[in-house]
Amino acid sequence: MRVLLVASAFNSLTQRVYTELRGRGHKVGVELALGDDLLRARVAHFQPDLIVAPMLTAAIPEDIWTEHTVLIVHPGPKGDRGPSSLDWAIATGAREWGVTVLQAVEEMDAGPIWASVSFPVPDCGKSELYRNEVSDAAVEAVLLAVERFADGGFEPEPLDYGRPDVQGQLRPYHSQQYRRIGWSSDSTAEILRTLRAADSQPGVLDELYGREYFVHGGHNEDQLRGAPGEVIATRDGAICRATVDGAIWLPQLRPRRVPGSPATFKRPAVDALGSDLPADVPEVPVTPAEAAVRDTWSELSYREDGSVGYLEFAYSGGAMSTRQCERLLAAYREACARPIGVLVLGPARDFFSNGIHLNVIEAAEDSALESWHNINAMNDLVEAILTTTDKLVISALAGNAAAGGVMLALAADEVWCQESVVLNPHYRLMGLYGSEYWTYTLPRRVGETEAAALTRETLPVGAKAAAQIGLVDRVAPGSTDAFRAWVRREAAMLADSTELEGRLVAKKQRREADEVAKPLADYRAEELTEMRRNFYADGEPYHRLRNEFVYGVAPAATPTYLLG
Repeated sequence: MRVLLVASAFNSLTQRVYTELRGRGHKVGVELALGDDLLRARVAHFQPDLIVAPMLTAAIPEDIWTEHTVLIVHPGPKGDRGPSSLDWAIATGAREWGVTVLQAVEEMDAGPIWASVSFPVPDCGKSELYRNEVSDAAVEAVLLAVERFADGGFEPEPLDYGRPDVQGQLRPYHSQQYRRIGWSSDSTAEILRTLRAADSQPGVLDELYGREYFVHGGHNEDQLRGAPGEVIATRDGAICRATVDGAIWLPQLRPRRVPGSPATFKRPAVDALGSDLPADVPEVPVTPAEAAVRDTWSELSYREDGSVGYLEFAYSGGAMSTRQCERLLAAYREACARPIGVLVLGPARDFFSNGIHLNVIEAAEDSALESWHNINAMNDLVEAILTTTDKLVISALAGNAAAGGVMLALAADEVWCQESVVLNPHYRLMGLYGSEYWTYTLPRRVGETEAAALTRETLPVGAKAAAQIGLVDRVAPGSTDAFRAWVRREAAMLADSTELEGRLVAKKQRREADEVAKPLADYRAEELTEMRRNFYADGEPYHRLRNEFVYGVAPAATPTYLLG
């Protein structure tokens, strides 16, 4: 079938639906909801059999949904209506939620139901929930709805609140009046729910040192204590604030925009506070090994199981600043010094990595110089992985990766992916040539022709398709928990295998042969020559594109790479 995806942004869920439908042989087009006339023109040109809206914040024009079947993906159970479904689910402590695919009608979220899939709600932030359980349920529901539409005999279920399985309700927009935090009265659990319900957007409006900030994200702290509301510690750019019965780490803040002043964006909390943060607030570090056995916030954790080491990292939005790269490199070197045979890299859930940290770069006094520092720090990390010859290194991707984050994964000996993962192995959308030794690692996996296509076409690649072309080595189905259990079993088998020693010998020999053929330093120098031009030369689009990304500037029309 010809399926047109209409979305407010080509976000993670839209990309996943795109790759899943294409993988099933459908002709898939994408149109961003940037105006009714633009949408009408795209529909007329594409002539879809079916229109699917995976993520939409605007209404579809009546003349479109009366002439075409339009299926809307709503992140709520049957009967749930309103723009803040997940916010309410988390804020009210729901343990189970759902995704419903319904047909567009005049009344929002009230159309006939084509499919509905439930999912458990773990203790995590809204964005993490969206990219994991919500995304899994949404894809299952969309594929079922598309199959039912293609069969032609299915009659969608009218919304009927009298049915016992219709338990949702119309809920208002989850505005800041529902998100207020009482630091001197609310429990840690209550504050965490409030923060998690707004971690990506819109954040929770709060006050620190006489100024208003939107707080993005929150994590429990198991040891530190202080006067409720007081900032009692910092760690790797985050601040720790005491509650009436504990403390919470706040990784990111966004200053509230003052009328007449420029827009603001998320930054590490310590950076956002700047000189307002008292000098006597102590930095309280935690080692990756300690973090693995505590209930505290850390971007890094390390644990061992037999001869396998697990170095986990988790960065907001998958972005890695210069400082974060340097800390991860130090942790990687420490792990490599351990008596293990296999080292597994990657977070337990969510993004693997999306490369350099555009927000931190945007906030820097010299953004070109910070870009240069950041890409070199990424390169140092990748080089360390590429030159590790006494360990078998596995990149385990439970979540998506893009740009330099994909190339970071490719530095390992093997790349294992959860089936739901979507990869974007390109840099062009940010106006960059790219580095992280991609000119070495990508062609050796997929060949020169495929490498050129992947970096030129700027389209997402699903895990299954990535395995077919050799971009990744292994793909495992199931939930995130199931994937991690699978990784543990497979890594243990590798570590105990009689073949491990032979593989390490072969790995060292290949690295030596590759170095003779062309040193890694040459790949790096060639890539960085191009990147320096991107950062410093007149007329380069990188700084404009980065600025638009950080400030959320919408394109005037659907980008040509999506039009196909």
